[in-house]
Amino acid sequence: MTIAALITAGGTGTRMGAAVPKQYLGLCGLPILVRTLRAFHEHLLVDRIVLTVPAGDEGFCLSRMVEPYGFTKPVTIVTGGRTRQESVFNGLEKLEETSIVAIHDGVRPLVSQDTIARTIEAARSDGAAVACSAVKETVKKQVGQYLTTIPRSDLWMAHTPQTFRTELIVRAHRAAREQGFDATDDAMLVEWIGHPVTVVEDSDDNIKITTPHDLARAELILQLHEAKDGSSPRCTKPSSG
Repeated sequence: MTIAALITAGGTGTRMGAAVPKQYLGLCGLPILVRTLRAFHEHLLVDRIVLTVPAGDEGFCLSRMVEPYGFTKPVTIVTGGRTRQESVFNGLEKLEETSIVAIHDGVRPLVSQDTIARTIEAARSDGAAVACSAVKETVKKQVGQYLTTIPRSDLWMAHTPQTFRTELIVRAHRAAREQGFDATDDAMLVEWIGHPVTVVEDSDDNIKITTPHDLARAELILQLHEAKDGSSPRCTKPSSG
């Protein structure tokens, strides 16, 4: 059984307000995208990686995000589309011979090895699985002028990886292209064709970095992880005094 990771890195990062797309920004000494690639490259269950990037960034990503970091598993760079859904479809076309594919945001570099493994195992058994965190705040919905409370016990915040049997997610994407259906994530496409999706509970640390606040939070999370496991404090900022 061949298992692949499909990493999407097609964003422009307008909310970050930086001169370069957010996936190329540094996070504690390494580009965000490199940290994400490493998470899957180092996973024992993952055999290969496909990376979708904005048109024109293919050479940059090869020379700056892949080649300098000694990746030994195959990393295939694919030109993305106009939307994330198109980009994922372009990547899936390179992976039809695989059995399982874990689709992951390039700007979620803090995904744990355990979460990756549990979504893969769930996809093996159930066909589709999504890493999610439980909703912890009270959720309100406006109805007319008033608010009503939505029970949160069955509510989840969808993260990535979203992991599938490859034939299932390819079938869902093809059906969506044929019928012009746009989804907010890949799991929604699988739901749309009538296949159930399994929840895999994830850590709140698996954040998506889209703003400067997110980047600062990611640095703090890494500092806390380093302090916990006793590794060198790569993220510690120098003292101002």
